[in-house]
Amino acid sequence: MTTTARRIGRTLALVLPVALVLSGALAVTLVPWAGSSSSSSQVLTASSQNVSVRAKARTPQDVLRDKLLTELQESSPSAALTHLQREVERRPSLAAHCMDIARSLGRAAVQRYGPTRAQSYARPVCDTSFAYGVAHQR
Repeated sequence: MTTTARRIGRTLALVLPVALVLSGALAVTLVPWAGSSSSSSQVLTASSQNVSVRAKARTPQDVLRDKLLTELQESSPSAALTHLQREVERRPSLAAHCMDIARSLGRAAVQRYGPTRAQSYARPVCDTSFAYGVAHQR
């Protein structure tokens, strides 16, 4: 009798967890949503599509570049260059990216104002990188 009880116990020990997991997974797939006006139940299925992807963290220089490009479009390149210079003075860690940002501002100024007018805004901010961006956009 003890061997029969052991066999039954072993079988239940293997089958019961599998059955519980499967029944729980099946129970979760049928979820009636709150406020559902129809009497039919909605089915929630697991899918690899439509999975939201976490956005990449933006670096401070990218945030500053976007802010200054917007300012250039709304105001003027000289205002954007002034704010770039102030931000670099305020946060010295941005100095390594100052030339790239100034070049981007120069290219955007050419697109907005044309090469001659954009060149008139050039100042020695970040080692004349604004003028370099204007010259390479032509």
